[in-house]
Amino acid sequence: MQPLDDQYYNRLNDIAAAIQESPNLAQYLEEEEDEYYNSLRLEFEPMLSELHHKVAAEAPLQLVTFEKYLLEPPFEGLYLPRILGYAVLRGEINDQFRYVRPNDHFKDILLAICKSVHFEQLKKRIGQSISVGFALSSDIWITNLMTLVENKRIRYFLQQQNNDRYRDVKDRADLYRRYSNQFRHELYYSADFPNTVGEMKANFSALRQFLLKRFEVGGDNESLKEKIKGFLENPGFQGSEEYLEMLAMFGNFIDLDPAERLAFATHFERERRSVPKFDQKYLQFLSSLYQSPGIRSINDERMSTALDKNWKDKISDYYRIADKIHSLGYVHPDSIDAVQEFYLTHQGLSVESECLRKLIATYFTQLINGLTEREYADYFELTKIFAVYMKIFGNQQFNQEVEALSMKYVLKLLKIFTDKRAKDYQDVKKFVSTQFVDLGFLKDKEVVEMFKTRRKKRKSAEE
Repeated sequence: MQPLDDQYYNRLNDIAAAIQESPNLAQYLEEEEDEYYNSLRLEFEPMLSELHHKVAAEAPLQLVTFEKYLLEPPFEGLYLPRILGYAVLRGEINDQFRYVRPNDHFKDILLAICKSVHFEQLKKRIGQSISVGFALSSDIWITNLMTLVENKRIRYFLQQQNNDRYRDVKDRADLYRRYSNQFRHELYYSADFPNTVGEMKANFSALRQFLLKRFEVGGDNESLKEKIKGFLENPGFQGSEEYLEMLAMFGNFIDLDPAERLAFATHFERERRSVPKFDQKYLQFLSSLYQSPGIRSINDERMSTALDKNWKDKISDYYRIADKIHSLGYVHPDSIDAVQEFYLTHQGLSVESECLRKLIATYFTQLINGLTEREYADYFELTKIFAVYMKIFGNQQFNQEVEALSMKYVLKLLKIFTDKRAKDYQDVKKFVSTQFVDLGFLKDKEVVEMFKTRRKKRKSAEE
């Protein structure tokens, strides 16, 4: 947690002073009517939101410090429900959809709300956030929190948000995904960079999560450069898997000037030559990065320019074929021939082959997601390339990814083209009836079911 820059601190103080001088606050304190507090919200929460987003974009490592200032009385509880939601989602979770470590920032904000003189106003906007935060927390943590709330009425309110339904991991996962989807386009993550090996081992997964979220959503990462460079220059971190992952993220996602690129390449090549199975581990992590929505072809190009491809290992093999695909395009005959030759000389289950499949799948995803409904003829042509790569790879997972993309697009078409006598609908039906069967996406019976006319239920005589 970094201290807040003066520019943000001074702006916060200006807003706090304006809040205290606001006629809306004076009216609310005198009348205690909801409408006056809502007027206060409308007057100042946009200012706080704008400043919060500015800090998130320019200085994300200062976000927690910023939010702690909002807990002070002069801010009158404004914007606390929003940052409560950010705190809930900022906590790192495991595969059981539980917090990896206690979410103390969530607790601090929630307790500040519970102690606020404006609790009755704030509680109307925090129920869902509390339910999610409690679902992700342990029973012991919740019990300990309750002991800190003296007011019985407020404690009862909190207990109502602790739903036993979310003891089941599937229900927790569904709740978390639905809730986080509301914030999917926002920058709200923060983290601490480690100074010691102990801190690195304990907190790196949270730091990784923070960085990947930044790269997915976008934004200016210039303020992170020095921290990452400090991490890479720490000799105590070198040789570890955490160091390898930081190298991969820095090289793939951060814009570097020539001097920075040279320094990065020096670190990368040292680790590449000294760490056992570095190429295997790097490509395994790269494969996981391809699952991120933020990955783009430019990332491969950044890495490729920094690498010594004369060094014989799996990394050089992969980036040579990736270079060809990026430069010629995956539909070019020479690219297809190169992929086929690569696949013949590398085992299909090797990590470099896995990265190659995910690279091609990424191109397919970008193209299909960019197609409008009226461009379905382009999609029909694209499936010829699908078939070629499916034959080369002979990989079930790749086929399933292509099938899921295709089904998603076709179902989108059928929502638009609803007139079954129209040419568009008939074109789609004809295509699916032949190509989806040939590609193994559907069986004949499933095609019939997809295009079956649904009979409307007859209204009863009583109706």
